[in-house]
Amino acid sequence: MGNASTTSLINLKTDRPSTEVALKKLKMELMTLRRIGVTRVKIIHGYGSTGQGGSIRNAVRAELLEMARDNRIKAFCPGELFGPFEKPGRHLLEIDAAFRNDSDWARSNDGVTLVSL
Repeated sequence: MGNASTTSLINLKTDRPSTEVALKKLKMELMTLRRIGVTRVKIIHGYGSTGQGGSIRNAVRAELLEMARDNRIKAFCPGELFGPFEKPGRHLLEIDAAFRNDSDWARSNDGVTLVSL
């Protein structure tokens, strides 16, 4: 399936939603992407310069941690740890080496989180 070869984007910054709305969107989109065979996802949640992004980022990462514990996702990596010198970044590459082609590889972007489904 062609969907497995690309990284899909989930932009949670659009329209500056509440944290609750952003989490609902995240769960729905991850479930849909997984169902259609996507394996790599980049979540854009912002880094919190306005305060809103920070709460969404923290909630997203807490939700992803729970999803990983429940085996609903394979792994996730915060953008600031997505590089060759951090264990979470290297772990994501062990799962899927194509993550190295992402534009945020080794850029310490704390406004994104990457997910392996």
